[in-house]
Amino acid sequence: MGRIHSLAEDAGVLASTRMPLNSTDPLDRFIPAPDIRERFHTTIRAPAPLVMEVAANFDLQSLFLVRAIFRLREKLMRATPPAPRQPQGLLAETRGLGWGLLVEEPGRLIVCGAVCQPWLASAGFTPIPAERFQAYAGPNQVKIVWTLEAEPLGPEVTRFSHETRALATDGAARIRFRRYWRWARFGIISIRLLLLPAIRREAERRWVARGA
Repeated sequence: MGRIHSLAEDAGVLASTRMPLNSTDPLDRFIPAPDIRERFHTTIRAPAPLVMEVAANFDLQSLFLVRAIFRLREKLMRATPPAPRQPQGLLAETRGLGWGLLVEEPGRLIVCGAVCQPWLASAGFTPIPAERFQAYAGPNQVKIVWTLEAEPLGPEVTRFSHETRALATDGAARIRFRRYWRWARFGIISIRLLLLPAIRREAERRWVARGA
C-alpha cells in the first residue's frame, strides 16, 4: 500500500503527509518508510514545557465528538462496550492500553509505539522495546508510532505537532490494514483535528491565567 495523503485545515490546525521525510524526524529511527504518515501541527501562544504538560495530561475523551467517534467505531466493529473509565490524561490512558514509551525528552518530545491488529474490534496493543522496534517483523501485525512534539518558536510561542506512522509487517497484514484504513481514517483524522485545537485552547488559557 502506498503512502496515504491528506491535507486539511481547520481552526488553525494543518494536517498533512506531504511534508518530506528527513533524517532529523524522531520517528525515522522506528519507521523510516511508513505505509501511512499523518502529521498535524498548530501554533500555540504558550511556552513549550506548558504545552507538553497540557498535551500529555489532556483527557481526550473529555471532548464530546471524540467520545462519539469511539462509540461509532464500537458499533461498526461490534465491539464489547468498554468498562466505565475514569478521566485520565492522554499519555496515561494510552500507556494503560499497551502503548510503549519509546522516547521522552521532557518539555519537548514524547514518542510512543506498539504493534497491533487494528482491523479487530479489540486491537490489542503490544509494546516493543525501542531498540527492537524498527527490526520487528512479527507476522500479520501493524507497527504504529506517534509523537507529541513542542518546538519553541519564541519564549511564549510554540509549534505543537502530532505525527503518526504505520507500517504493516507483511503482505497479509497490509491487505487487512488497507481495508480497515479506507473507512477508519475518517474518524482517526477527525480525532486529531479535534485534539490539537483543544490542547491549544487549554494551554493558552493556562498561560494567560498565570500572567493574570
